[in-house]
Amino acid sequence: MSKELNLNLKVWRQDGPDAPGHFDQIAAPGIKDEMSFLEMLDLVNERLIAEGKEAIVFDHDCREGICGTCSLMINGQAHGPQKGTATCQLHMRKFTDGQEVIIEPWRATAFPVVKDLMVDRSALDRIVESGGFITAETGGAPDANLTPIPKPVADAAMDAAACIGCGACVAACPNSAAQLFTSAKVSHLNLLPQGQAERYKRVEAMVETMEEFFGSCTNHGECQEACPKEISIDFIALMNKDYLKSKVKNRKLLSQK
Repeated sequence: MSKELNLNLKVWRQDGPDAPGHFDQIAAPGIKDEMSFLEMLDLVNERLIAEGKEAIVFDHDCREGICGTCSLMINGQAHGPQKGTATCQLHMRKFTDGQEVIIEPWRATAFPVVKDLMVDRSALDRIVESGGFITAETGGAPDANLTPIPKPVADAAMDAAACIGCGACVAACPNSAAQLFTSAKVSHLNLLPQGQAERYKRVEAMVETMEEFFGSCTNHGECQEACPKEISIDFIALMNKDYLKSKVKNRKLLSQK
C-alpha cells in the first residue's frame, strides 16, 4: 500500500548560463512514495502552472535509465541516494515524510546551465565525435560470427558500452574530470577486434579533446560511486595505458609518411 509524503523542495532556478541563480522553496505535499522522482517533478510542475507560476525546467527522455538525460544533483548526490540508479528510476520511497530535498543541476564548468536544472552537456559529444567510432568499408554486412571474440573480451566491452553519457561522473568529481566517461567510450571499441585499426589514433584524439573541456583525474573514485551503470574505474587505467602507447605509436606512423 502506497504512502504519501509531504516534502519541502529546495530547487535551483536560473534563467540562463549568464544569469544569476537562486534556490526556490517549494512545498510538495501529497507525494505518493511509489512515484519516480521525475513523476514527482511533473506533479509539482502541474501545480505550479495551475497557480500561474513558471514550471521547473529539467531534462528527461526515455525514463527507463537508458538515455542519461535525467541529470540531477539530489541532496548533494548525482542521481540521488540510491546507488546504480538514474534519476528517472529513483522512487520517492527513498525519502522520508517532511524531508527537505535539495535539487540542483550538474555543477561543472563544461556543463553550462541552459535553464533551471537543465545543462548543456555537448562537451561530451565533442569527445565522442573525435574518435568514438570505427571506420568500416561499405558493402554488405559481414556475418556476425565471422570475427570470433573471446567471451571475457566481449563482456568487458559490453560493461564499458553500458555508459549512458549522463555526466554523473563529471558532476561527482571534485575536479570535474570526464575520465570515466571517456575511458568507457574508448574501451568499448578498443577492446574489440573491429576497433583495433584505429585504436591508438582513437585514444589520442578522444583524450586530448577531453582535456580541452574537463579537469584532470586524481583518483578520488567518486565517479565510479556516482555512475548509474556502476562502470569501473579500471577502464581509466586501460585508457591511460593505451594513451601512453599512442604517443609512441602515432609518432612512428607520422615519421614513416
